[in-house]
Order: sequence, then C-alpha cells, then structure tokens
Amino acid sequence: MPPFIVKVPATSANMGPGFDCLALALDVWNTLTIQDADGLELDVRGLGEGELPTGSENLVAKSFARVFDLLAVPVPGAKLICDNRIPLGRGLGSSSAAAVAGIVAGNELAGRPLTDTQMLSLAIELEGHPDNASAALLGGCQIIVGDGDELVTSSVRIPDGLTAVLFIPDVPMPTRTARSILPSKVPMSDAVFNAGRTALLVNSLARGDLAQLAVATQDKLHQPVRQEIFHPMRVIIQAALDAGALGAFLSGAGSSILALCEGREMTIGYEMAEAGSKSGVGGDVIVTHPTLSGAFVEAAG
Repeated sequence: MPPFIVKVPATSANMGPGFDCLALALDVWNTLTIQDADGLELDVRGLGEGELPTGSENLVAKSFARVFDLLAVPVPGAKLICDNRIPLGRGLGSSSAAAVAGIVAGNELAGRPLTDTQMLSLAIELEGHPDNASAALLGGCQIIVGDGDELVTSSVRIPDGLTAVLFIPDVPMPTRTARSILPSKVPMSDAVFNAGRTALLVNSLARGDLAQLAVATQDKLHQPVRQEIFHPMRVIIQAALDAGALGAFLSGAGSSILALCEGREMTIGYEMAEAGSKSGVGGDVIVTHPTLSGAFVEAAG
C-alpha cells in the first residue's frame, strides 16, 4: 500500500442563526497520513497529543474501521498518523474532522466504493453533527436538512475576499454541556427572528451583499442561553463589530468566536482578544478564510 494523506478542514457551524443546519469550512486543516502496517495503529501529533486516545476508541480509528464493517470485509492493517491543527473543544468541528478523516481514508483504501452521500451519512452516524460533517466533507458553506431518512445538502456561494478572524479562548466549551442547557421549546417570535436572519444570511452571501451580515448573523435560539456559561461572548462579538467586522457569532457550540471580515483583520483580532482579556479570558487569534475544498486525498510526499 503506497502511503497517502487525507486533509480535512475545520468548520464553523450555525453561523449565528442557522442552528444545526448551516456551516462553513475554514482554511485550518487536520492531516491524516496512512501507511502500511501489520495491524491497525494510531499516532496522534499536534493538538490533542497525550490527551486523545490512541486505541480503537479514537474517533479516527473507529471511523476508519467502520467503513470496512459496512463493506463486510476485514479491516486492513494500517498506521494512521494524525497531525491535528484544529483546536479541540472550541466549536471548530474537531470531532467531525476526525470522523470524516477516518471515513475518507477507509474509503480510499477500499477503492472508493462509497459516495459522498454515504460517507456523510456515516460521519453523522458516528459523530452526530450534520452541519459540521457536511462542511468538512464537501467544503464551502453548506446547508443541510433532513427529509425523512434522506439528507439534503446545498452549497452557498462565498464572496471573494471574505476572511475569517477567530478568537480561540483558552477555555473549552464541551459540546455536550453547551447543548444540554438549550431549551426544548422556544417562543414563536424567536423562531421567526432566526428563520428570517438565516434566509438573509444565505442571500447576503450568495449575492455578495456583505453590508447585511451584521444583522444576518444575529441569533436568539442558542447564543443568549450559552452566554450564561460563557459570559465574555457578547462583549467579544461586539468588539469585533465595533472594530469593523461584517458579522460575528459563536462558532458552533463555542467557545471560539468567529468574525467575518473584508479587511482590518489584525485590528479586529486584537480588539476581540482585548475584550476577552478584560473579561478574564485569554486566547489565541487566527486570521484565515473560508475554503471551498472539503476533505481530500493526496499522495504522501
């Protein structure tokens, strides 16, 4: 087996109002190198080294093996070397990236028998987040909805020149905790608020009407509740907007904040970090941009 590499992007789900149905792929990548081996081996490097499991319970290994279970063939020997650059527990799709990486690697080694739709369904089965999984696998900005047992995805055009500034707090926000505090019912007015802004967000991106993003990225379904466990959120978002961001929101379940920009990235990042620091939260700033590419395979160099 010649060695090969799978690369999977970070993702930012929800984008403010598009709760559980909208996500954006970002130019921050995890790399999975697959080499020949007698059995199934796993090596974790970069972020999560010494923290993530390296046995069969690791999500990359589990997803890789699941492909062959689905095909009803033995799992081949392989060494999986994970070089992680996507922060863990920060709302940037690290779990979806792990699942997608393992699935794409397994599918490549099996001769590519699975379609994108089948791989997406498998990633959701294993990891549970359709929005992150769709953007990680397909790239760009993805809408995903369920229609009975079927998944429907649709790509949204991303305007040229759109950048993303990430403030990544030192403190994680476990997705399970961030979801457990969400109410099971919401006021009709809040549902209408979000539905309108989700439509406006998609239209603004598709038309390139970026002046509307400040309104289009507002939310009433999840961010106000998550504010209770991540108090600096509101001031960091406001700092980004005051510094010139087009729109800003909690990335996924947090704790990262993402600002959409068209210039002034360094100033915006500085102001976000300063607002976090004044609220007692340190963190890192990454300036990046959306990527149209989802997970892909290349030969190992």
